[in-house]
Amino acid sequence: MRLKHLLTVAVAATVLAGAAQAQQFFRIGTGGTAGTYYPVGGMIANAVSQPGKIIATAQATNGSLANVNGVASGSMEAGFSQSDVATWAYTGTGAFEGKPKVADLRMIANLYPESIHLVVKKGSGIKSVADLKGKRVALDEPGSGTLIDARMVLAAYGVKESDIKPEYIKPNQAGDKLKDGALDAFFFVGGSPAGAISELASSGTGIELLPLAGPQADALRKSSPWFSVDHIAANTYKDVPAVQTLAVGAQLVTNAKVDADTIYQITKALYSEATQKALAAGHAKGKFITKENAVKGVGIPFHPGAEKYYREVGLIK
Repeated sequence: MRLKHLLTVAVAATVLAGAAQAQQFFRIGTGGTAGTYYPVGGMIANAVSQPGKIIATAQATNGSLANVNGVASGSMEAGFSQSDVATWAYTGTGAFEGKPKVADLRMIANLYPESIHLVVKKGSGIKSVADLKGKRVALDEPGSGTLIDARMVLAAYGVKESDIKPEYIKPNQAGDKLKDGALDAFFFVGGSPAGAISELASSGTGIELLPLAGPQADALRKSSPWFSVDHIAANTYKDVPAVQTLAVGAQLVTNAKVDADTIYQITKALYSEATQKALAAGHAKGKFITKENAVKGVGIPFHPGAEKYYREVGLIK
């Protein structure tokens, strides 16, 4: 009896081990819980998971830079990145100047536009980027794409980091400090509506979004072509009028070493009818995540698994 029992246990263990081997864990780096990467990443992970085959999970991180580094090191299989950060990492330029190129970085898909939000308290008297001199301004955490873009915007308008009192904190902390009068402004780059800003606007704290337009914004677009003109519609945030700003693309990137069939299955699942419906219903930016948008504004090579899918549907020749 005992031997039979031991054999049964051994067989069961072998079957379980085989099942675990067949299941692939697919970790997707997103951003802070108050941003847009995190909820959209969660929706994507749910949609592309295939019981018994692929278990995708969304992980909270510091954002683009942290995700690119995580994908490069293999601590995650994929991650969200701003289009500028992905291109810099692959080419060893910009924020990656003087660092080794992330030569294995590959594209799965361009997802949606990320708006640059520059938030101030209503009636603060701050009307433009130039007015931030001498003010307490949160630029987001090290490792975030927001910090990189905030520095570029300040420079475009002739404001040095030493001209402001910078703070390097997450947008939800920045929102709390702005509400309490301990901060004058904060930057956030992400799909609108962003959780931290929605919460702030709904809390009774009147806010304004500063426009990023005019010759300075035009010059920035010319020197950094991944920026595009963007509009945040009126009442995207409670009682905040429409504003013109700049945007970068939110992209899903991976490592060339990740299995091609896994990436093919994930890309195919991302653009299935069921996923498309769930994304469009789940977040305002979900409706931008279409296969047609997937191949726009791409500055790095596609992963072979993603490329196979886009060739099949006629988006890449």
